[in-house]
Amino acid sequence: QVQLTESGGERVQTGGSLRLSCAASGRTVNSHSLGWFRQVPGKEREFVAATSWSGTRTVYADSIKGRFTMSRDNAKNMVYLQMNSLKPEDTAVYYCVASGVGLPTSIWSEYEFWGQGTQVTVSS
Repeated sequence: QVQLTESGGERVQTGGSLRLSCAASGRTVNSHSLGWFRQVPGKEREFVAATSWSGTRTVYADSIKGRFTMSRDNAKNMVYLQMNSLKPEDTAVYYCVASGVGLPTSIWSEYEFWGQGTQVTVSS
């Protein structure tokens, strides 16, 4: 089992920055790939970014590429999402996810563990 707890979501103005954090726990968490998805009510969940178990391979959605940076610190069992140049369309609940596959993937069904989510609101 892997437990995930997100934090850092808040309201910010267009063009601002936020850093989301996710605390991961569980005996095998360091062998899991970790990722971020987001969802707006009434819409499908959207892939944001994911990194391999080692943190050496990271993939990003085209919609956030160049603005968001994902990183993980296996020594601290933490994963981060640095979000810059935020836009109103980035408003969503952001979920931290983990997959036992170990490799990053944009397919939500590959992730068997999900956090409770943290709300990010970007105002214009």
